[in-house]
Amino acid sequence: MNTLADNLPAVPHPHEAGAATPPVRLRIALITETWPPEINGVANTLRHWAGGLLERGHRIQLTRPGQGGHDRSRAEAGGLEECLVPGLPIPGYRGLRFGLPVTRALHRQWARFRPSIVYIATEGPLGMAALRVARRLGIPAITGFHTRFDFYSRHYRLGWLEPAIRAVLRRFHNRSAGTLVPTRELARKLGNEGFDNASVISRGVNTQLFGPHRRDPTLRHEWGVDENTPVALYVGRLAPEKNIALAVSTFRYMQIHTPELRFVVVGHGPHETSLRRENPDLIFAGPRIGEDLARHYASSDIFLFPSISETFGNVVLEAMASALAVVGFDYAAGREHIESGINGLLAPLGDEAAFREQAATAASDVNLLERLRPAARHTAETLDWSHITDQLEALLYEYALSDDGSPSAEEDCHASA
Repeated sequence: MNTLADNLPAVPHPHEAGAATPPVRLRIALITETWPPEINGVANTLRHWAGGLLERGHRIQLTRPGQGGHDRSRAEAGGLEECLVPGLPIPGYRGLRFGLPVTRALHRQWARFRPSIVYIATEGPLGMAALRVARRLGIPAITGFHTRFDFYSRHYRLGWLEPAIRAVLRRFHNRSAGTLVPTRELARKLGNEGFDNASVISRGVNTQLFGPHRRDPTLRHEWGVDENTPVALYVGRLAPEKNIALAVSTFRYMQIHTPELRFVVVGHGPHETSLRRENPDLIFAGPRIGEDLARHYASSDIFLFPSISETFGNVVLEAMASALAVVGFDYAAGREHIESGINGLLAPLGDEAAFREQAATAASDVNLLERLRPAARHTAETLDWSHITDQLEALLYEYALSDDGSPSAEEDCHASA
């Protein structure tokens, strides 16, 4: 039977070449409300983390909402056991579901398979139930701060709810043993906001999948451009919280200086219909994954990253690996990995005029592009996922209990509330 475990990426083992192998293999309970084949940064990060940990011999019990269709719980395969729980659709997020708080089911599940550690990636009802059960059973639990839901309220005319949402998030994360964040900047910000015990586990990029070798003249021909015509690219959700309106207005500003410029938009979301109607000259490619996504990156020249609500922004590293000139704000992945004018271009956080100017400069200055693009690729080549897995594994060992209980992966996962 083909399972998700079969599709997880192979990551080099960190203990090869004669290094000592840790004597204890962890039993990790992973709680998440998003998982491949869903397309988002959280699902992508968890896929790489899980692949690296499985490659090193650890066992993972994945608990998540069913994604519909023929999705079902799976017995252990390759160290990964999947347990599905009931879920409900998330309004405005096509295909995504939040898990119900199946407290009793989790209690039974972990009495059978006592985890060494619980990692809770999402803060919904399922995550809250998992934290409650882990605390009750004395199992160490850590959480991940993958999404700034408090900032999202600003983009849906609910800014007055931001302090309340942040308070809920703070209480949730502070009840765990620690919170994983992707950047040092976010760790500092959360500390100032009253979040305790933040640890930085950054993100990597697959430079074999994403790279300039994927550039495709046939795809560019389909876009109606030749090799000398610059192409700007956006990859992400077409939604208010991603600041997609700034991407479009920036493209229009770039056109003033570079009329031949084209703009390719990869992704879908609630604003797609209106964007298509108002911008018929844009190239809407829809959602793309794998090598197809890599072709779209590499066949472009400039990457626009207008969001100001990210905790990181995995797409920035994918664009850099593809040798694109990234234009973004000075925060999250941009601040962590871009030196403005050297391997990308940054604008002060929230300064939309500066963002547009940087993008226009990138489109009109061929010599600048020729410097930025190989430098971006060079930076990405240092950000291998295996190094990230080293850091994650060490942190999990630090938090995990010494537990000699023998988990049972033979039984089915039952998830009733």
